[in-house]
Amino acid sequence: MALTLAEAAKLSNDMLMQGVVETIVKDSPLLQRLPFIEIAGNGLTYNQEKTFPGIDFYDVGDTWVESTPTFEQKTANLKIMGGDADVDNFLKSTRSNIQDLEAAIVEMKSKALRDKLEETFVYGDSAANPKQFDGLRALIDTTTAGGQVIAMGPTGATLTLAKLDELIDAVKGGKPDMLLMSRRSRRKINALARAANGMMDTDRDRWGNFVQLWDGIPIGVNDWILDTHDLADSVETATTGGDCSVIYAVQFGEGALCGLTSPGYLQVEPVGSLESKDASRTRVKWYASLALFSTIKAAALIGVKD
Repeated sequence: MALTLAEAAKLSNDMLMQGVVETIVKDSPLLQRLPFIEIAGNGLTYNQEKTFPGIDFYDVGDTWVESTPTFEQKTANLKIMGGDADVDNFLKSTRSNIQDLEAAIVEMKSKALRDKLEETFVYGDSAANPKQFDGLRALIDTTTAGGQVIAMGPTGATLTLAKLDELIDAVKGGKPDMLLMSRRSRRKINALARAANGMMDTDRDRWGNFVQLWDGIPIGVNDWILDTHDLADSVETATTGGDCSVIYAVQFGEGALCGLTSPGYLQVEPVGSLESKDASRTRVKWYASLALFSTIKAAALIGVKD
């Protein structure tokens, strides 16, 4: 069964890990909602759903035609991400009355892990860097026209609410669970909504943060989505050098977009005292990946200009 990171942390008695998870999840709309599947081994091979089987009407005595869905076999391998946090023992002992330095440094390392995960969630490309898992850009393949890729124009154009609705409609089997975009794109949607004499709905997450919704779908801001993509012939040719951005619409779940993780999820490992210096080390690591089980559960609107 798939669980979000926050729900999985409740099953652990490790207070340090729970604190790290809260630090990671609190300011990340993505990690608040993305479910993860625990897998045994170093990867998961799955059949990605491409098309549905056909259904027809028949008269009595007709010969029935067999029709099956089509699949493409995919493999998502777990990747190792993490880092070490060293705390000088002298500073730890002499300044602990002001601040728990170890907790503060581990918290900073956790935030760095979150930032790297959110960046890789969008731009991860195992073909360019085998140490990474594939992110949304590679899974949807915005460098190929058609399918689940919608372009504002051959070289991009100013965002419109009609195109945003087209993006939402591209996700089949229910509404998307999130619209993921840059801050510039969110500001543009706000401006379009105000110009149409309307306002977007808002809600609060479990930490009390306001979340904006368009058509009832939460808007998630990812600070790593660039506004410098370049387009040619309605496909992305580069992520830098241009003035375009991208908006993703995704459904989460075991039959849609889901994270993959090793048993235990995120790990906070006290390495202990170091031989080469008077310090102690804590290692924050995660064996994680991303899988898109059905192509119609995610779509990208590319060429979004301000």
